[in-house]
Amino acid sequence: MRPTALAVLVALAFPVTAALAASPASTEVPSYVTAAVNDPARKDDTANDERRKIADIMAFAEVKPGQSVVDLIPGSGYFTRVFSGIVGAKGRVYAVWPNEYGKEAVSDVQASKALVANPHYANVGVLMVPSKEFKTPEQVDLVFTSQNYHDYPDKFMGNVDPVVFDKQVFDSLKPGGLFVVIDHVAEAGSGMRDTDTLHRIDPAIVKKQVESVGFVFDGESDVLRNPKDPHNIKVFDKSIRGHTDQFVYRFRKPG
Repeated sequence: MRPTALAVLVALAFPVTAALAASPASTEVPSYVTAAVNDPARKDDTANDERRKIADIMAFAEVKPGQSVVDLIPGSGYFTRVFSGIVGAKGRVYAVWPNEYGKEAVSDVQASKALVANPHYANVGVLMVPSKEFKTPEQVDLVFTSQNYHDYPDKFMGNVDPVVFDKQVFDSLKPGGLFVVIDHVAEAGSGMRDTDTLHRIDPAIVKKQVESVGFVFDGESDVLRNPKDPHNIKVFDKSIRGHTDQFVYRFRKPG
């Protein structure tokens, strides 16, 4: 979906502003995840929580208090706000925007800046980076991206090689750190054919690319799967928008 060194926009608001089987939908949700999801400051987000399976996704991503997390291409900040509540005052959340994407999502970037100006989200910072130079100020525990992995190879992002991007993510993580990818499912065998047209990607090519740089596939969740999605229409088509078949993959950096 779409709509230089680290230019730490920063409002970096820290003081300033093992191969596993598919994870069941009933993954136990820790109390700190429940507390973050129930934060009254998220009242405008709650209408989407059941559809987006926020508690299940956070449990699957294994986010914990005190961790450092990257919300890559955070959109409206839906996930950022929950990450902030989970990691708490001793943790950090980096809302990372590729410069190229930010040019097409100006309002969302402004929303991220506004978020870090809110004292309630004092553990959140915004980073603007070139799309071909993903990196973080420190090694982090989790890099998370939802519905945006498919954008990287597209022209508006500079035709980034996903394998190069995956290696940059690998280097940004602590040993044992996680890379969680959520995206719209394309037809089996289609590879990256539909990334710029239907805004979909074949899960098999994502797994192949990510594993090729050293990650170990660590599990998948089926909470966003929809067998009624035909996989051959745009994700914005009114018949499927908001209810696409999505894969949720977790990869671990050895260590």
